[in-house]
Amino acid sequence: MAHAHTTAQHSPERPGAALPPIRWSRHRGLLIALGAFVAMVALLQTLAQGGLSYFDFSFLSAGGAPLAIAAIGETLVILSGGFDLSAAAVVSLTNVFLASSMPADPAGAALFIVLALGIGGVVGAVNGFFVGFLRLPAIVVTLATMFIVQGVTLLVMSQPGGAVPSGFSMLLSGDAITGVLPMPVVIIAIAVAAWGLLRHSRLGMAIYAVGSDPAAATATGVDQRWTRFWTFVFAGMFYAAAGVFITAQTGSGDPHIGDPMLLQLFAAVVLGGTVLGGGRGGAVGSVLGAYVIQMTANVLLVLNVSPYYTTVAEAAILLLAVLATTISRDSLAMENLRFAVQQVRSHLRGTRPPRGGMTAFQAPAGGGAAGGGASLDLSRLWSRHGEQIRFAIPAYLLFVVVMIITGVMFQQGGGVFGYVDSLLVLTAFLAFLGFGQGVVILTGGLDLSLPWNIAASGILLTHLVHGSDPAAVWAVPLVLVFGCAAGLLNGLGVAVLGISPIVVTLGMNGMLQGFALVLTGGAPQGWTAPSLQWFMTGEFLALTPVVWFLIAFVVVATLVLTRTTFGRQIYAVGNSQGVARLSGVSVGRTLVSAYVISGFCAALTGILLTGFNGQAFNGMGDPYLLSSIAVVVVGGTLITGGRGHYPGILGGALALTALSTLLAGTTLSDSVKSIIYGLVVLAAIVALRERSQ
Repeated sequence: MAHAHTTAQHSPERPGAALPPIRWSRHRGLLIALGAFVAMVALLQTLAQGGLSYFDFSFLSAGGAPLAIAAIGETLVILSGGFDLSAAAVVSLTNVFLASSMPADPAGAALFIVLALGIGGVVGAVNGFFVGFLRLPAIVVTLATMFIVQGVTLLVMSQPGGAVPSGFSMLLSGDAITGVLPMPVVIIAIAVAAWGLLRHSRLGMAIYAVGSDPAAATATGVDQRWTRFWTFVFAGMFYAAAGVFITAQTGSGDPHIGDPMLLQLFAAVVLGGTVLGGGRGGAVGSVLGAYVIQMTANVLLVLNVSPYYTTVAEAAILLLAVLATTISRDSLAMENLRFAVQQVRSHLRGTRPPRGGMTAFQAPAGGGAAGGGASLDLSRLWSRHGEQIRFAIPAYLLFVVVMIITGVMFQQGGGVFGYVDSLLVLTAFLAFLGFGQGVVILTGGLDLSLPWNIAASGILLTHLVHGSDPAAVWAVPLVLVFGCAAGLLNGLGVAVLGISPIVVTLGMNGMLQGFALVLTGGAPQGWTAPSLQWFMTGEFLALTPVVWFLIAFVVVATLVLTRTTFGRQIYAVGNSQGVARLSGVSVGRTLVSAYVISGFCAALTGILLTGFNGQAFNGMGDPYLLSSIAVVVVGGTLITGGRGHYPGILGGALALTALSTLLAGTTLSDSVKSIIYGLVVLAAIVALRERSQ
């Protein structure tokens, strides 16, 4: 098989012949990572009184090792053209497994290390099976397995605790050569060597080939199914190895120890020069990127900067790294910039703007199919809606089944009306979020910034209101604008800069988290307005006021998607951006609008949650990330965009809320509920997989 990164054919040397030019642009990402690494080392050398000592060197090498090892695994997946959101969860699972049961004898400890690596491989095999053989989107599969693995982790250890033998900790985090060579450096060298062997194997070349051009890879005999399967398996083993190392560092277990690594992983991989979408990059750059991120946190610490700015710095590094490695002469960002310059020049000269070179924000003259001016084909319209209804029916069937089971298990005798009202109040949160996330998914994107958009909005509201109804009059609209602004930045990053929606929204999630922590000093204060509490818990015309609002919202959301030009543009963009643009759709404006709507719905949910709870708290939006995607998928929406409707999403919200209510009435723990949610999402996307092929 030809090497995926061969840049030129070397001709026989001739006297006086010029050497082939070195294509530095191909290694730009690695060079940026190397430059950033050297700069951070120099900065720390300057800040440290007397320069960096051996202790500092050992401390830095150990601190960045877990992230560097896990980044190698994430690099493999991204090189193949995928994403893996389960990486951090595997790190946590490995940690609690070792801390809860690792024996003291060396033979037993070695066996448990092998078992830990096997756990990572098993999780990777599950991901690889669904992605490789069932051809499901990696982002949704790994998101579902992330929640399943988190649930299993909490079953093993619900609170920090446990311990590992001290000898195990000293073996991995001590010195290989006392006072000369830290053991973490040796471990990183072994991990990089393992990457080198894999890189030059048949599987390694197949990974690059699949990531570069799947169709061409298949034409040359590469089996994409097994390539993706083994890619996830080896990636899972690298994540587990990171968990082994972090366990040796801490000496104990923590079910949430890997949570902060998810944003850091993507930042490290992208900073290291691996291109999102696959085919270009390598693990050496990812290792350097991991240490840059770790040293950035150390620099902030030395400068006495609040640790709450760390997530902001990591998100900024992620976004800047993506821009640095993806912007080129032919990139979408440069195309939009050239168009903007042409527009400005045309206005300054008093001439008409040039017609050529349409960008994502331009639309050609004429109505086009998406504009709604064509005659209505009733049979075609019925066929399209008939298919959508067919895929939405399972959500409503699930809802009915859950309601029947609930009625049988918890016979209340005359409390049906009150139960339905309470159920609709709880459904409102997912119904609002489902519309925002659904609009984004219909365009072919995904919004991972919802958790901290919800939390930051709620925290900002209570920070401004402090229990005052008059303050709520202006604070509520301000918070809604805040959520829309976050969505606007997401949309501009996707539509103008051409950055992957996953990266943009994940980075925005980190930015919003940093904003909330800095605003409150890590401890949210204040409480919501009494009027909001009444809106969520009071009574109006025999129902809770928010239920009437939900009914109106459902009507408006359904009409927006089915009876407006904007709704038709959403579907057009999700089916094919190229065709939509040729049909007269302003793709860029449609994408930006979709993310603004998602931001609005997240802020609205944050406001209503504070009204329901009486106050806001850090992490209040975390349970809603998977749920917001689950209601969309369970409601029959195609995860890759273009097909679905809001009544189906509402059915998904009703079904999952009823399921959550049923589980809440049992003795099942939150860990089991997380596992069930992940399984429901996997089952839904498997059931709909014929639509995504």
